[in-house]
Amino acid sequence: MEHEIDALTLDEILAENKRRHAAHESTYDPVMGLGCCNSRVLYPFQDNDGATHEFLIPETMAAELESTPVKSRHDWQLLRFKHDFEYWCATCVTILDKISGQFKKFVLNRPQRRVLQILESQRLANKPLRLIMLKARQWGGSTLVQIYMIWIQLVLKKNWNSLICGHLQQTAAAIKSMYNRVLRRYPKEFFPDGQRPKFLTFEGSRNVKQLSSSESLIITASAHSEDAVRGYDVKMAHLSEAAYWPDTPLHSPDDLIRSISGTIPLEPLTMIVLESTANGVGNYFHTEWQRAKSGHSDKAPVFVPWHEIEIYQLHVPDAAKLVEELDDYEKALWEDGCTLEQINWYHHKRKEYSSHVFMAAEFPSNDVEAFLTTSRNVFDPNLLEVLRDTCKHPCERGDVVADGAKTVAGAKFEKGFGSNAMQVWEMPKPSSHRYRYLVAVDVGGSRADADWSVIAVFDTHNDAGEDEDCRPEVVAQWRGHLDKDLMAWKAAKIASFYNNALLVFESNSIECDRLVGETLLKHIGMIYPHLYYRDNDSKGKVPGFHTNVKSKNEAISNLIAYIRDKAYIERDNQAINEMIEYEIQSSGRSYGARKGCHDDILMTRAIGLQVIEHNKLTHAGSRAEKPDNFVDKNRPSTRSWV
Repeated sequence: MEHEIDALTLDEILAENKRRHAAHESTYDPVMGLGCCNSRVLYPFQDNDGATHEFLIPETMAAELESTPVKSRHDWQLLRFKHDFEYWCATCVTILDKISGQFKKFVLNRPQRRVLQILESQRLANKPLRLIMLKARQWGGSTLVQIYMIWIQLVLKKNWNSLICGHLQQTAAAIKSMYNRVLRRYPKEFFPDGQRPKFLTFEGSRNVKQLSSSESLIITASAHSEDAVRGYDVKMAHLSEAAYWPDTPLHSPDDLIRSISGTIPLEPLTMIVLESTANGVGNYFHTEWQRAKSGHSDKAPVFVPWHEIEIYQLHVPDAAKLVEELDDYEKALWEDGCTLEQINWYHHKRKEYSSHVFMAAEFPSNDVEAFLTTSRNVFDPNLLEVLRDTCKHPCERGDVVADGAKTVAGAKFEKGFGSNAMQVWEMPKPSSHRYRYLVAVDVGGSRADADWSVIAVFDTHNDAGEDEDCRPEVVAQWRGHLDKDLMAWKAAKIASFYNNALLVFESNSIECDRLVGETLLKHIGMIYPHLYYRDNDSKGKVPGFHTNVKSKNEAISNLIAYIRDKAYIERDNQAINEMIEYEIQSSGRSYGARKGCHDDILMTRAIGLQVIEHNKLTHAGSRAEKPDNFVDKNRPSTRSWV
């Protein structure tokens, strides 16, 4: 693969590296106003001793000075605090520096300034402040959020209650302790009575404190205590480590955060920040992150890669030698704007890890890497994000019903929004070719803690024109828990609705069920003849796709190829999430979902695309009316795939 750096001479690389350093090392002085966010103007101020000083101050402050000039330095500072968060931090806020272990004034680092710019743009536009922050490493994201909330409560608003909710009560308490440190070291002269504000006990509650100066409440809670956040007029919420919040029938992040958000009005200076380090995919935090990235959320997404953190760089004694040793990934870092010093740090740091995936999970360069949890991934996470680009919300939700429980006659779609509603991205279209649609079924259980049953509908596009997209496409899906016989008849109804689609059952769990066994599929086959059959040495033609080590490995290998070649169109984000969590098992001889995760949707893709591939149902393959390994009661085939 050709990279940009390969086409440059060493002198050109060094010159560009020098330019990048210059861009990174721009002067930042929050007192003078240099390098600060927001539009600024140079404004002279005459001090008490008659000396004139010039500062870059926010335009909003300059406009207020035009109508209400101030004379004393003290009044100047108080006014600037209202308009200039960065100046207020550098003047009034003392934090504990984690590296030196010393207390120092809070001067924002580069990632913090980028996040602040997002918050300030929302504030100055009189919009509610909404942010979702994917954290990686220690760059002070939580610190910035909490101090921004303190600024609002101490400087801008009174009776402006805030909530700090963490994975555990200790998490919230640790964040609140930062508030305590700020108050203990806040300059007394900037309060009317010369007294620092302090926390007062509120109505005897251990987890609710009142700020003496503004009467605002600071409430701390954990994700395990939903009731602790009810009954308060909350205006700001800092929701920390949300990816680790419990997700059980009794404790749901979705329910808790929806409850909190419902109490916070859509007004200027109200604030909701959802932040966490990654903890796998498919959970509430990951889902919200994907929504924010796609622009479907009220929250602005923020991720800080490792190379935006100043400490991660290493002196380069021999640039020519380093460039010669770079692999494709490190060359891509150059294309992303990294300096040689940053790449050199990465080059040496990754030697500490047995796998590049472990390095990427610890020091992610992008949000995709941040969500990696294993070095045994079956599917390339970057290719999965490309596949995710075609995912979208369904156009309809509902159910396919028929004239009776065990019939497909009169199959029709009825809209509905229950928990078991089918998602529809595209309704069936007429076709001159038989089996334009294929329905793949992965059979689960009826109990809430059992595997899911999934019914996925593929449009094979076998009647596409020469210039049309002929890739198989997921157009509908049902996922839920039902008794096997009810689920099987539901699949038959859906297949009937989709132009009598070829219906492929993953038959293992049905065949092993003593109550239904093979008779269920045979019974359905008598009513709905468009079933997929396989050869069985002792039984002849048997309905269903049987998953064993050989057939599963072949189906997964085929799915890997489809994803690599961008050869099918996915619509469901949860399918991508399952693929991210799909692993090569520790034995190295089989595949499976990571512990605690599912692969039911994934298996419908693997089975469906395997049948499509081998039966040449797509436009790119045979244009035959019927696949040559399909078997029904009236027209037996000459061969079978499995």
